[in-house]
Amino acid sequence: MTETRYTVQRSTKLSRFGAIAGIILLAVLIAGPWWLDRASMRLFVEIFYFLALAQMWNLLAGYGGLVSVGQQAFVGLGGYLLFILAVHLGIGPLWTVPLAGIIGGIISLPVAFLVFRLRGHYFAIGTWVVAEVFLLSFAQVKSLGGGSGMSLPISVIKEISESRSGRDQAVYWMALAVVVVIVAGVYWLLRSRHGLALTSIRDSEEASRSLGVDNFRTKLMVYIAAAVGTSAIGALIYMTKLRITPGAAFDINWTTTVIFIVVIGGIGTIEGPIIGTIIFFLLREPLSDFGSWYLMLLGAIAVVIMLKAPQGLWGLIAERYDLRFFPVQRRVFFKDSPD
Repeated sequence: MTETRYTVQRSTKLSRFGAIAGIILLAVLIAGPWWLDRASMRLFVEIFYFLALAQMWNLLAGYGGLVSVGQQAFVGLGGYLLFILAVHLGIGPLWTVPLAGIIGGIISLPVAFLVFRLRGHYFAIGTWVVAEVFLLSFAQVKSLGGGSGMSLPISVIKEISESRSGRDQAVYWMALAVVVVIVAGVYWLLRSRHGLALTSIRDSEEASRSLGVDNFRTKLMVYIAAAVGTSAIGALIYMTKLRITPGAAFDINWTTTVIFIVVIGGIGTIEGPIIGTIIFFLLREPLSDFGSWYLMLLGAIAVVIMLKAPQGLWGLIAERYDLRFFPVQRRVFFKDSPD
């Protein structure tokens, strides 16, 4: 008589090598202010916050099946929370980043109950409408500059650091901390039982419900988590820009750019947004010379990749070489052993 046994495997030799390489890369990035010039640090900050935004949208759409085209609502909300907390409440600018995330998560709760009444493309349109409502609302607040916006006062900027180099370093490290926390948080979530529930909902809501998964609660958790992360990133973005206007803060380009990054990199993977962000910044400089054709060229590239590689560029690499730097999947290996 034989007994069938099984083992569950997550990591591989390549993924363990990837973890070591990731730690080395993180150490190099932490030391960035000592080997990067001022312009390069600003570029890396931009890369960090676009990568973080892409991970949040990927969590929503790639794992939760919640295709939102209105995440700029929380980018703008986080930006304005920076000005409210720092200028009107006197809170240190660096502290406003986590606080903006928490407040954004609280505000997302009633928004979720509203947009969750919609399905499919109606949900996507609903999230965009919410962003427009946020834009019109903040444009009416005179204490925040109304439609013309406002700038961070010099006194608030100096609270980050008295020197320009000190401010650049502080913002750089804050941006690096935000992206590391977000990537690590998404990885932890997807490796937990909540990640299993989320993946099952993405694959089939009916099947996940039949297995006892609370679809509404799981999606609500993901929506709030994405709002927390996106609001914190919004505060970080406008800490670097030093000025905010409703039109810029709630610009749909925040979301469309992130969608491009996730689609070309690989939706439904942690590695995909990383690859997509790198490719986006490699393409941005040469394509920007084409003026108004810039967005059309980016769109054409995205369409070609969606047709030729629906799983994205990282999906092609992972499928061919069985490579996972962030192993969240579970592999079951069966073996027969004598009883």
